[in-house]
Amino acid sequence: MKLKWKKGDTVIYPQHGACVVLNIKRMKAFGKTSDYLILRTVINEMTLSIPVEQISAVGVRPPVSSSELQDLVSVLSKADPRVPANWSRRFKNHQEKLKSGDVYQVA
Repeated sequence: MKLKWKKGDTVIYPQHGACVVLNIKRMKAFGKTSDYLILRTVINEMTLSIPVEQISAVGVRPPVSSSELQDLVSVLSKADPRVPANWSRRFKNHQEKLKSGDVYQVA
């Protein structure tokens, strides 16, 4: 699989936020040897290792562009009429949106 990122690139990992690509490394885990994307979170400098074949499934993506940022600002300025009144449903709803990795769902 051809990776679109290289050492030093910034990516977004759902629920962890901005990360820097440290390396792409071949490692053995659970009896299987695979290539892993090694990331360091920007906020708390935690190291994450993601199997290359799972990158799309976990939602790793590039940061939003300037034009996407403008779109997101307009989305965020509008009220969401679909917000559940019950706090536990709201919490579950927010968790699902964060896990999706889709900036428009999160907004």
